[in-house]
Amino acid sequence: MSDSPSLQVEPGRVVLSGCWTLAEMLPQLPVLQARLATCPAGVEHWDLAAVTRLDSAAAVLLWRSWGGAWPSALVISDLHRQALLRVAGLPQELHEPARPRVPFPEMIGALVLKAGGNLRGMVALFGQLLLDLAYLARHPQDVPWKECTANVYKAGAQALAVTAMVGFLIGVTISYLSALQLKSFGADLFIVNILGISIIRELGPVLVAVLVAGRSGSAMTAQIGVMRVTEEIDVLSTMGISRSIRVVLPKIIGLTVAMPLLVLWTSAVALFGGMLAALLQLDLSLIYFLDNLPRAVPVANLIIGLSKGVVFGFVIAIVACHFGLHVKPNTESLSANTTSAVVTAITTVILFDAIFAVFTRQIGVPQL
Repeated sequence: MSDSPSLQVEPGRVVLSGCWTLAEMLPQLPVLQARLATCPAGVEHWDLAAVTRLDSAAAVLLWRSWGGAWPSALVISDLHRQALLRVAGLPQELHEPARPRVPFPEMIGALVLKAGGNLRGMVALFGQLLLDLAYLARHPQDVPWKECTANVYKAGAQALAVTAMVGFLIGVTISYLSALQLKSFGADLFIVNILGISIIRELGPVLVAVLVAGRSGSAMTAQIGVMRVTEEIDVLSTMGISRSIRVVLPKIIGLTVAMPLLVLWTSAVALFGGMLAALLQLDLSLIYFLDNLPRAVPVANLIIGLSKGVVFGFVIAIVACHFGLHVKPNTESLSANTTSAVVTAITTVILFDAIFAVFTRQIGVPQL
């Protein structure tokens, strides 16, 4: 049978007996704490010779009741004294270590080195992609057709609804705001030019790229990251299966194929929204809008928009796969890399859009 802990206050001393462990103290812990708190302040003689067992919880309780100082007279066995010595050696409060302040130049340098490392990894991934394409050209029976078509479906077909809704709303918004300005100048007919150039050439590809980066890009990074956490990537390597051909290449091909189709779809829906808004605001018929759209927007703008879709899809897939392959086996790394993949993909898309704008500034723009 267990020996319950007991405490007796005698003239000039306090006597403890029994088993002072957490399991034995719990039924009467409030009583023991209250009796220890009401012990006379002048008592300096504590007799623990009758204590059969003493664990760390009881040692902490006694040490706190003593005010963090040893009594002048203490009768205790050597084994129980060691438990009290361990508690006495602990700090009273654990202070959070001060974080060193990183100088601003050092922080900028770290960011530049990190960006350089990511760029190097993406270039290496691109080189591996070229080697894989060369291998598949010699061994067409190893082309992962099912994986590629599955990624086209997930990145393209399943994104039709959200891209159509956003494109339609953007077209209505641009048309409505443009109509208010054009009315004041009597230039209602130029809304065809504004909508055609802005949506087909710029807003359509960029809008789809941002949506796809947040939707499909993050999904690709998370999927590859989970495969890293669950060691499925290592299993593929152990089985002699190329992770780049079976995991990375289908995602890049699928998104590269799906993006120009999504750009064409979103631009068409956005133009339809703009036409409806122009009909309501400017009383501009749909027939007139469709007849003048080819003259206001040369075919070169459509080619530029579709080319942007191909490049943006390739860039988003490369960035997503790169960050997915660098996920460490923990959930914190998975979330951090997914966030970094989306931010990096959107930033890279905007950078490539600026490059397109510089090199195609004289193409497809009607000269007045």
